[in-house]
Amino acid sequence: MLTKNELDTCLCKWAEEYHCSDFIAADPVQFPHRYTVKEDIEISGLLTAVLSFGNRIQILKKADELDRIMGHAPLTYVLSGKWRDDFPESDGRSFYRMLSYADVRGYFEKLYRVYAAGKTLENALKEYKGIPMQQLCSFLGVSDRSPQKKLNMFLRWMIRTGSPVDFGIWSTMSASQLVIPLDTHVCRVAYQLGLTESASFSLNNAKKITAALEKVFPGDPCLGDFALFGYGVNHKE
Repeated sequence: MLTKNELDTCLCKWAEEYHCSDFIAADPVQFPHRYTVKEDIEISGLLTAVLSFGNRIQILKKADELDRIMGHAPLTYVLSGKWRDDFPESDGRSFYRMLSYADVRGYFEKLYRVYAAGKTLENALKEYKGIPMQQLCSFLGVSDRSPQKKLNMFLRWMIRTGSPVDFGIWSTMSASQLVIPLDTHVCRVAYQLGLTESASFSLNNAKKITAALEKVFPGDPCLGDFALFGYGVNHKE
């Protein structure tokens, strides 16, 4: 077992190694990186994050398909209402795994209400209480009592500043409020390193890991996401 100092050193080393622009090419974050306008980044980022579960190759393939459907112009597509035809509200067919065409339409409906009102998604979330995760869950109408890995990943993209990977375009929120996106690699490595006493996929465990990383990366615990995820992917058992 590593000592506290040895563990901190390893985490900082791994974060430096994996928190780089090279990370983008094989990660879903590559899709919002196609854009420079805030609204396009928000839309592409949220929808890409929603699709980010399962096999990495399939995630990238489906996210690329959705980007093509949007004509590589997310905001224009949302405001055009073309999604009403592309994603019928009664269409229960699978768009990606258990996510149906009707499910995807639901996301477009919520985004349309935001942008048609002249707001950004960051503006819209200010209407809800709590930390960013709770605000986004309230906006989407989903539970804030589960780890919500995909949504926390999206929030990391939007909020963390000074990053070659994350955008940091939501200035009203702080990186210190983020919760670690808990996935298989992060959970396994965190448990093996003793950052948590459990390997369970729960919000409580995600918060424990985040708190442990806060001690290593003060004010920016999700920098540790790169350390745990990067090391976990490249050192599978």
